[in-house]
Amino acid sequence: MIIDAVRNNAEWCEAMCRAHGHPGTFGPRAWTNDRRTPLYYPDAVTLTEDADVKDVLTGIDRSTPGASVKDSFGRLDLAAEGFRLLFEAQWIARPAGLPLPAATGDWRPVRTPEELAAWALAWSDGDEEEAELFRPELLADEATTIVAGHGPDGRILGGAVLSDSGAVTGVSNLFTTGDTDPAQVWAGCLTLADATRPVVGYESGDDLAPALTTGFEETGPLRVWLDA
Repeated sequence: MIIDAVRNNAEWCEAMCRAHGHPGTFGPRAWTNDRRTPLYYPDAVTLTEDADVKDVLTGIDRSTPGASVKDSFGRLDLAAEGFRLLFEAQWIARPAGLPLPAATGDWRPVRTPEELAAWALAWSDGDEEEAELFRPELLADEATTIVAGHGPDGRILGGAVLSDSGAVTGVSNLFTTGDTDPAQVWAGCLTLADATRPVVGYESGDDLAPALTTGFEETGPLRVWLDA
């Protein structure tokens, strides 16, 4: 299951980079981008357990500080290469066929650039510069579905990105607004995911528990390294 989650996440990183006009490259053991990637997105992602330091570093731009590597299996030590450990997280998976948890709100896909702009502002908590990360080109990506939950007054309660990679559906960029219960956002997103496939993602810290309450299980560790 981890290998499917890893590939799904790398394909989502590729979709984001493609929307910004500079796609990366899938190699046999790592996905890399030779141009600096959008905000919060890694410059390299390991795809297999046997990926090594050379696989991730030879294909990225380190001309300025700030490049990052997603060590999908938590096996690399990049400290000797000048990187510091940014954070650790857990891959999570929800098996196909589980009953859906009850969800509140009106959950539907984001369809238009105007809806996407409102979604992105809610995701960024009003930060217009960060909201520009989500470009309208993403709406044309058949594998990407941006979803939002709305209250009776139309307010966005939360949202996420669903990524279809065939074997699994990935959930990323999940957020809540106001006093919305994160578990309700997970439940709402699941109503729009393909119930015949496992749903995967990764979380850490306090963001992990709400996912586990909706049927997800921890499947393995990952690390993200930052070039200092």
